[in-house]
Amino acid sequence: MEREGRGPRRGGRGGPRGPKPVKEGDVIEVDVVEKSRRGDGVAKVEGFIVFVPGAEPGQHVKVQIEKVGDTYAIAKIVS
Repeated sequence: MEREGRGPRRGGRGGPRGPKPVKEGDVIEVDVVEKSRRGDGVAKVEGFIVFVPGAEPGQHVKVQIEKVGDTYAIAKIVS
């Protein structure tokens, strides 16, 4: 049976998403664009979300990537 009015069915969150634009240990500069529900700053690198605890929206900060997950990374401010 075909579904009407919808695009192709997409599975859950699984499947490869291609290479990530950051890796653990990278030191990069980011613009914090919003605040997460938990209060962390949120930056994006090529559309990939980077959470920055202690950062506020509007800040431009140098960060070091500490952890990289499937859909996000966590970084700490280094200066």
